[in-house]
Amino acid sequence: MSIITPLYNNEKYIDECILSVLNQTYKRWEMIIVDDKSTDDSLKIAKEISKKNSKIKVFSLNVNEGAAIARNLAIKEAKGRYIAFLDSDDIWHKEKLNIQIGIMKKLNLSFSHTSYGYIKKDGTFSKKTLNTSIEPVGYKNLLKRTEISCLTAIYDCYKLGKFYMPNIRRKQDYALWLDILKTGETSYPINKCLAFYRQSVGSATSNKKKLIIKHYFFLKQTQNLNTIDSIYYTLCWAINGFFRYYT
Repeated sequence: MSIITPLYNNEKYIDECILSVLNQTYKRWEMIIVDDKSTDDSLKIAKEISKKNSKIKVFSLNVNEGAAIARNLAIKEAKGRYIAFLDSDDIWHKEKLNIQIGIMKKLNLSFSHTSYGYIKKDGTFSKKTLNTSIEPVGYKNLLKRTEISCLTAIYDCYKLGKFYMPNIRRKQDYALWLDILKTGETSYPINKCLAFYRQSVGSATSNKKKLIIKHYFFLKQTQNLNTIDSIYYTLCWAINGFFRYYT
């Protein structure tokens, strides 16, 4: 299996991210790190670690092009059957791959995702956990609710072929999941907290009004939805997001 990790100015956390992969009880993996022209020591740290483990492969872009381009280069280079995603400041539970791939093999699944928790910038874990739904997630389900987080998703490229992210600055992972689900596939929810997203203070999600407007245009531009459908799914997404994050 192949783990896709874009890297940009995360010298403080990249070693912890890689360590969470090295500690996996599932050992049949490769980790492909693509540095997006970092200006700190991120690339240096990743290369030093990769020298000690041949399963970690490090590439670098000549100019800063964004996470989508970095991830797509990694997907192109990937040799594994399963494609997983882990950003350079996030971490996994040590049993993440063993549990998730085991379930995918047992149930013959093409696509799955798990629940996840939060880790603060200081390294402490939050008690908050975002759980998956009970039923498999289809295209219209995902339009209404951001169910699949990037650090939890795995897809089988032997079954689906390789899917790449659109070259947009934000929500490229969400657009990728929608592209997969448009084919009629569903994502199987695994209600176990197996990944941890690092929270940042003052993130882009802090301005809710702007976020909602941007989501509306995201749906129109990437999903070719008409105005009425774009408004409907944006309202569903906003309401579901409120209850999911604040209840």
